[in-house]
Amino acid sequence: MDYKTYRERLKKCSSLLEKEGFDALLLVKPANMFYLTGDGRLCSFAMITQDGEVALGVPKTDVEDVKELAVFDHIVGFENEVGMIHSIAHYFKNFGINKGTVGLEYTFLTQSMMGMLTHPHAKPKEISVKDCTNVMSQLRMVKDNEEIKLIKGAAAVGDAGMKAAVESLKPGMTESNVAAEAEYAMRELGAEEFWRSYVCSGPRTNIAHGLPSNRKIQTGDLVMIDTHPIVNGYSADICRTVCVGKPNEEQQKAYDIYLEAQQETIKKVRSGADIGNLEKVLHTILQDAGRGEQIFGPPIHGVGIEFEEAPLPPGHAFFHGEKEAPPLPANVVLAVGNCGLYTGKFGVRVEDTVVVGKDGPEILTTYKRKLEI
Repeated sequence: MDYKTYRERLKKCSSLLEKEGFDALLLVKPANMFYLTGDGRLCSFAMITQDGEVALGVPKTDVEDVKELAVFDHIVGFENEVGMIHSIAHYFKNFGINKGTVGLEYTFLTQSMMGMLTHPHAKPKEISVKDCTNVMSQLRMVKDNEEIKLIKGAAAVGDAGMKAAVESLKPGMTESNVAAEAEYAMRELGAEEFWRSYVCSGPRTNIAHGLPSNRKIQTGDLVMIDTHPIVNGYSADICRTVCVGKPNEEQQKAYDIYLEAQQETIKKVRSGADIGNLEKVLHTILQDAGRGEQIFGPPIHGVGIEFEEAPLPPGHAFFHGEKEAPPLPANVVLAVGNCGLYTGKFGVRVEDTVVVGKDGPEILTTYKRKLEI
């Protein structure tokens, strides 16, 4: 991203702060700081004023590195948490913000972090705090063309990781071995890190979030592989379920109906669609097939800097502190197929990263959707 892009984002942020009644944002979530400044790291903060000024506080060891990466007006290095508190207080004084409302990321902050940012030595007494989760979601939800390009790059890396994982499968491998194959291939192609890699097999495919274990894969097992590479700061989300050997009739039927539901839902993705209605499309197909009791969880979420972000279906949005999503604009990016079909004996799931287009979907993850390998 270039300097102009960040300044345009900050201008939009300023307008939204004025509209929502915030005098400033005090951000510590890496993804939000990255979006507005070009750098996001733990143990740091960014203060964004309603006038669009940016002040960063980072560990003193990181100052020179941040100067190379970030867009800002002011930067300070601190040695420890006490220094961080005093740095925040300094910026409040420097900007002349001694009363009003400051936005904090309630859904990211722990209670102890909240206490630190609102400590009497950090903020003026007459400053009140308010959740700014929705402000950042409004800014980040619609992707610009450069962001779409970066997500496409992450999707291609995700496809390659899935290919490596599936082609490595054989009886006797552990789930952890499979995750390692996927992650090695993705790192070779530029992935800097991952929003976790899920690999589960056999009866463990019946759990919603199957972190890889040392269970050895057996002939006839289903294996569910779900990866989320981060490439140049942006993510993609891909999941495939495959069988080591020939699937039995029960496995194939469950897979086929889930794949049908996922693909029919993707066909409905377009500008103006309602994310809650998209969720109903997928669930209704499964319910009509007599699988209603085997559904678990919301099947759709946004993708961007984070592999799971706004927009979210209504119930899931509430859990994450988000407001109900508006009709989807073009250039929102979704993962469709987030939660699967869980039969009790095994589970199946297929998930793809999809761009909301004006007239229809653009599917970014393309690795084959086939149970038998």
